[in-house]
Amino acid sequence: MFFVPDIIEKEKRGLKLSKDEIQFIIDGYVKGDIPDYQVSALLMAIYFKGMDEGETADLTMAMAHSGEMVDLSPIDGIKVDKHSTGGIADTTTLVLLPLASSVGVKIAKMSGRGLGHTGGTVDKLESIPGFRCELDGKAFINAVNTIGAAITGQSKNLVPADKMLYALRDVTATVDSMPLIASSIMSKKIAGGAEKIILDVKFGSGAFMKTYEDALRLGRLMVKIGELAGRETVAYITDMDQPLGLAIGNAIEVIEAAEILKGRGHEDLFSLCLELASQMMLLAKVEKDKTKAEKKLKASIKTGKALEQFKGIIANQRGNPRVLDDYSLLPKANHQLELTAQEEGYVKKIDAVRIGLAAMKIGAGRQKKDDIIDPAVGVWIYKKVGEKVSKGKPFAKILANDAAKLHWAADEVKSAFEFSYEQVEKRKVIWAKITKDGVREL
Repeated sequence: MFFVPDIIEKEKRGLKLSKDEIQFIIDGYVKGDIPDYQVSALLMAIYFKGMDEGETADLTMAMAHSGEMVDLSPIDGIKVDKHSTGGIADTTTLVLLPLASSVGVKIAKMSGRGLGHTGGTVDKLESIPGFRCELDGKAFINAVNTIGAAITGQSKNLVPADKMLYALRDVTATVDSMPLIASSIMSKKIAGGAEKIILDVKFGSGAFMKTYEDALRLGRLMVKIGELAGRETVAYITDMDQPLGLAIGNAIEVIEAAEILKGRGHEDLFSLCLELASQMMLLAKVEKDKTKAEKKLKASIKTGKALEQFKGIIANQRGNPRVLDDYSLLPKANHQLELTAQEEGYVKKIDAVRIGLAAMKIGAGRQKKDDIIDPAVGVWIYKKVGEKVSKGKPFAKILANDAAKLHWAADEVKSAFEFSYEQVEKRKVIWAKITKDGVREL
């Protein structure tokens, strides 16, 4: 039996907490035996003194085991999960789910809803008429075994410790603590049953991590936690200083994912999806050679196999697969407005957060957890950093169901773009790859 003030004092002095002490705190807090004010004090001590890799791994495992542990053993093959730290126009999951599963990777994806300027995969898929993300355990496993992939919302009983700690961190200014961020992310992946994990750690104006160095630190820490927890983990450090794709919304991100699977769409989104999907193939042991993996993925797109796989996933979850051929079957906004360039030039900078917040405020995202999403609204951007704009030609389009909000959003999106007369270098998407063997800059 431990005495909570002693544990707080130990952390306050920067001493290492034992596995049993960490387990005692998590168990006691979830059961209601340890009050908020004591856990708040411990969180603040962790914020200032930090935790080493071993302590962070122990915290992660204690959190992961605080509720339901998903058993994916009835699913054949190695289960690989991918997590993104979030950003603007981050449509990767919508592409990866059908693309990687079309070449033999088994994907049992548990995903959340969006909050703030970052969109949720569940919201995006639910913009497809009829699509349902609430699958019971048996239906979820059957879908993965028969089709190769399925997506469901996160169980209320999954990692209750994380929900409680995050709510407390939110009101005690301890959100931006590296060990607390890493344990929050990794506990959900481990409790979700993943055997191998791919992390997309984003940095830049539209990401939680603002600098490359911070993203690298977080990526390294999570890869180490994965190793200590017996889950092979690979992390990529990727750019979010501008939107990743061209669509910021829900139904329009389904359209963009379909375009990528048809061999069209923007190179930035495609290149990241290709890298992540090929790595998933290697981790799942469906391919040994990276070059061969990429060839198989490109062939799956070229032959239409990946698109058919997306249709199968949609149909299995009661959605209308015809939306991928006929985009008019998706929700459509009543108003749209194109923004045109005043002069010739190049896109110098795009404020990703400003565009994300504009999309959120016209209904594409939530300001509060109980807000209702409008699946039809959003923002299309036609040009990215380094790309040429022509006078009188559009560089973005706003979709809204409220005329007043349409014009407000147009002003916000216009202000998010900065132009230059001189040619600007395009931004690199993938900056580094982290494995247990170290960091390789790309």
